[in-house]
Amino acid sequence: MDETKIDLKKKVTSVIISSIFFSVVYNFMTWYTSSLTYVPSFVFSFEKYTPFLPWTVIPYLSSGIFFIAVFFCCKTEEQLSVLSKRILFIITVAGICYFLYPLKFSLIKSATSDTFFKWFFQFIEITDSPYNEAPSLHIAFAFIFWSVFRVYKTKWRTVLAIWFVLLGVSTLTTYQHHLFDVVTGAILAQVSFVIFPAQKNNFQFRNFHIANYYFLFGWIIILVALLLFEFCSSFWLLLFWPSLVLFIVGYHYQKNTTRFLKNVSGSIIWYKKTFYFPYLAVYWLFWKFLRKNKKPIEILPKIYISSRLDKEEILNFKVNQNTLVYDFSAELEEDNKIKNIAQYFSVPMLDVGAFDALEIKRIVLEISKNYKHLPHNGKILVHCTMGFTRSTFVGILLIKNILSLPTTQAIAKIKHTHKNAILHSYLHDFLKTFNI
Repeated sequence: MDETKIDLKKKVTSVIISSIFFSVVYNFMTWYTSSLTYVPSFVFSFEKYTPFLPWTVIPYLSSGIFFIAVFFCCKTEEQLSVLSKRILFIITVAGICYFLYPLKFSLIKSATSDTFFKWFFQFIEITDSPYNEAPSLHIAFAFIFWSVFRVYKTKWRTVLAIWFVLLGVSTLTTYQHHLFDVVTGAILAQVSFVIFPAQKNNFQFRNFHIANYYFLFGWIIILVALLLFEFCSSFWLLLFWPSLVLFIVGYHYQKNTTRFLKNVSGSIIWYKKTFYFPYLAVYWLFWKFLRKNKKPIEILPKIYISSRLDKEEILNFKVNQNTLVYDFSAELEEDNKIKNIAQYFSVPMLDVGAFDALEIKRIVLEISKNYKHLPHNGKILVHCTMGFTRSTFVGILLIKNILSLPTTQAIAKIKHTHKNAILHSYLHDFLKTFNI
């Protein structure tokens, strides 16, 4: 069967199963929580300033429509399968949370004078409840909906993006959820993305998988910041800074923006150093204390791979004007000693991410050509930040191209030489199909 066409029965079946499962879990937990003698609330002190906006009930209620429509917008069986798994997972985890930590909404809802909006709120009172608060299923579902609708063309994509933002905000402005519920709902959605990635074996989706980890940790840090702000001091709101950095780095992973930090000369301008300081600091600590490939490894005569070298290691490597350095690190600047002495090339790749196959092919061919014309005291150094994956991957391609070896032999050769090499399964799969 054509993978682009799904049997309508499968979509209908998925809708029915998910809807019944949601209805059973949600209504059971409503009954259970309402039977308790005491149900606490969790509300931040500043939430008393949240405005009640009756008109936002419209985007709030639209969640039910999207819950049905999203299944029929799936274009492949794999997409439908991933969507169903994510939704069932979210409902299950949320149900467990409602059972273990029941909460209720605590703010007093203002009376709605407008007859039109009053009818919608009356409908909510019948179908919804003040319980089943954290994590917010409305928020988690909104993330899931966007994961399907985000592939639409620019015009509708923008409209839907704005609408889903309104849907998220409406959980607060219709007085149905507290902020704690919203953030935990976002975290739950991101966990579902990590556990059930879209097109798991598709190399081109690798960056989206990594981006989800950045987004997940970004939301977790926001939750921690809010809790520390509430119970400790406003100082902890500074944690919003690293969370914002994580969101932006995740965005750059989605776009495969390899030069979001370093320019063509391999430098990071001062304002980027300032803004991305939390990200750069973590990578520097990893580089300082966790890297193992500190001494360049000779994989071919006069071709070396390594991690980013420090000043002492550069001195020991005896860099000269005939040394060609190819820097595949996207995170840390090259040491000025190398830039001032060697022939330096900045060709950043995102860590454990995908890359532009055509660009990699061009670089490998360029290095191979320069290798043939090296002077007697010349050598080539290929390095990334940690020396585990990116430099290893390029090293395999160089061995394969220069020695005309099969991929399996090139991998075996570099693994024998580089004991700390890390080649993820997605790179193994890509190397099988990549030809220069």
